[in-house]
Amino acid sequence: MADAQPEELYKAREPIHPRSVKGRFRRFKTGVLVVAYGVFFLLPWVRWERTAGPDQAVMFDIPTRRYFLFDLTVYPQDMYWLAGFLILAAWFLFFVTGMFGRAFCGYFCFQTLWTDFFMKIEQWVQGDRPKRLKLEKAPWGPHKLYKKGLTWFLWVATAFWTGFTFTAYWANAPELLVDFFTGQAAFAAYATTGLLTFTTFLMAGFLREQVCIYMCPYARFQSVMFDKNTIIPAYDFKRGEGEAGRHKLGRGFKKREERHEQGVGDCIDCGYCVQVCPTGIDIRDGLQLACINCGLCVDACDTIMDKQGWPRGLVRYAAEKEIEGGEPARVIRPKSIGYGFAISVVTALLIWGIASQSPMDFAVNQVRQPLYVTLADGSIQNSYELKINNKQDRSVELDISVAGLPDPELEMAGSFESLTMEASGRQRLLMRIRHDPSELASGQHEIRFILGAKDREMEPIVQETVFYVP
Repeated sequence: MADAQPEELYKAREPIHPRSVKGRFRRFKTGVLVVAYGVFFLLPWVRWERTAGPDQAVMFDIPTRRYFLFDLTVYPQDMYWLAGFLILAAWFLFFVTGMFGRAFCGYFCFQTLWTDFFMKIEQWVQGDRPKRLKLEKAPWGPHKLYKKGLTWFLWVATAFWTGFTFTAYWANAPELLVDFFTGQAAFAAYATTGLLTFTTFLMAGFLREQVCIYMCPYARFQSVMFDKNTIIPAYDFKRGEGEAGRHKLGRGFKKREERHEQGVGDCIDCGYCVQVCPTGIDIRDGLQLACINCGLCVDACDTIMDKQGWPRGLVRYAAEKEIEGGEPARVIRPKSIGYGFAISVVTALLIWGIASQSPMDFAVNQVRQPLYVTLADGSIQNSYELKINNKQDRSVELDISVAGLPDPELEMAGSFESLTMEASGRQRLLMRIRHDPSELASGQHEIRFILGAKDREMEPIVQETVFYVP
């Protein structure tokens, strides 16, 4: 008896060479690609004049710990905006997934956008699907080396410019461009650009659908958010299969009436929907983990139906309940209303938080080691650490006062009359307050630090703390 062959636990990847297709969803995908690439690659080069800060519209300025977004400047203490934005993005993703499936994956995901462009390069250099398949099976020679080499060169160039553009968001882009190619840029710039060049080249050029199927967690939990009302690319199996199944065009099966008389459905089993799929699935097999809802199979089937003169919609965006029972999908339902309400609330709070931000941050912390000091004249001294952050693009003269104690004695480094905050400047000050304990009861006394601008163009900022008397 021959030895049993061990079961293979891993199947080698078979390269997918999607066929080109024309249609409304392909045009939409191309439009999204052009807009996304335009924003990503051009935004670092947009200039934006500022009194204090770099003249770049969007920039993450790590040395000064600021994020510039046109007229908005985000400081570390404003990071709760980021938390709100991430919550909003997550809920919006759940909302869209519950209604339209993996529409984000099919049209807006970075992996999809870069893979789509890499495929266009491949198609431009090597030709459409039949030519690429022929080239793939051909032995290595000058022709194949030229075609593959040019394809990889253009992939590397695109990947490099992707990595460099990302790095340009963290520095002044024109200066970085000169420093980068003259060898004067920081090591982090070369490391970041190199890492992103490698990962973009690998994932968009070779891994492609494997990223969507095996690496992306979204593919794993998407089904939890689906229901029978979720609108996804679907195959109308009742129309396509009929009673006798699908059948290719041939004698007695060319006209729709002839096919229906023999119980055959409208699907001519041409395989066009499979050939255009970027993940290589057959939409006729139903909902699958690898489907990214890009709609290219809809364009492919519509093209065939138009050629045959038959109605469109054999493959279309539809809900499971519509395909199974002909009932229209319920777009407005408790889940979508709940997500919509939550998104509206978070959006309103985020807008309110940004619009109502204070022009200056002011924080007061009581020094507790020691909590108080008894001076030689018997007075009690409490110390406080003041942190001031000027968020404005202008310098401001400030004055600080204390309320809540009768005639306190104040001491601070510098002069109260000449405390000036530079544009986008920060200061940390130590203030001491002394008072005669005979005029105050023992315990904690509430006091207020009041920070105001001498030009009165800023509302006073009040911080409450305590003055301790033993």
